Amino acid sequence: MEPQHLRDLYDRQLRREARPDGPGCRIERVGGVVRQTGPAHAWNGVLWSGLTAADADRAVAAQIDHYRAAGLSFEWKLYAHDTPGDLGARLAAAGFTADPPETLMAAEAADLPGSVPLPDGVELRAVTDASGVRQVAEVHQRAFGTDSSRLERQLLDRLAADPDTVTAVVALADGEPVSAARLELCPGTDFAGLWGGGTVEGWRGRGLYRALVAHRARIAAERGHRYVQVDAADTSRPILERLGFGTLSTTTPFLYG
Repeated sequence: MEPQHLRDLYDRQLRREARPDGPGCRIERVGGVVRQTGPAHAWNGVLWSGLTAADADRAVAAQIDHYRAAGLSFEWKLYAHDTPGDLGARLAAAGFTADPPETLMAAEAADLPGSVPLPDGVELRAVTDASGVRQVAEVHQRAFGTDSSRLERQLLDRLAADPDTVTAVVALADGEPVSAARLELCPGTDFAGLWGGGTVEGWRGRGLYRALVAHRARIAAERGHRYVQVDAADTSRPILERLGFGTLSTTTPFLYG
């Protein structure tokens, strides 16, 4: 499938027709905006917008009012192909702060390597309980240097309430968690998402990231998802390109509150 057709499919299935991604979350469609609203520890924000220069500022103000009334901080997930073309500048003018942009990439799950050799002494273990979730959170915090308490609670919620929509894996080196990632499955769509792939310092450059991509892609294909997609940081993009991922767009998180 050509990149633009694949991007259009992604926009339709995962953005315009988005489904709640956790317990207590709901998808709301208001005018030209699709957003998710949920508990404070969940992901809250705008998934898709189809706006014009005439109505963009009004729509931005309405989302600020909505989440402020709910007492929630939120994210506007802006894609490079969203309209109007100056929406990022309008968000910044309204008080949003932009995080670094990421590259939206996708590949056919069945075309990716079925497995990647692991370093000696390393094994992959499926995450099925609170102990495994704590290991994922530990890796995330050590790899990225950010608080992982919200991620831990979100993953626990998903595994308890809807385990068919998420799977996580941790790489253990002689019992120590050194790399971890999760796969978010979207039943009824062609896509599964690769999220949170991180490796602690000292274990980078040894193939763990590639091994976790291959592991999750295999699960996605087995579950009937044709494509896997990822919001790739600059450090991950070259690895994914070598594995066969193509670029669909870029995405920038705009944060408010």
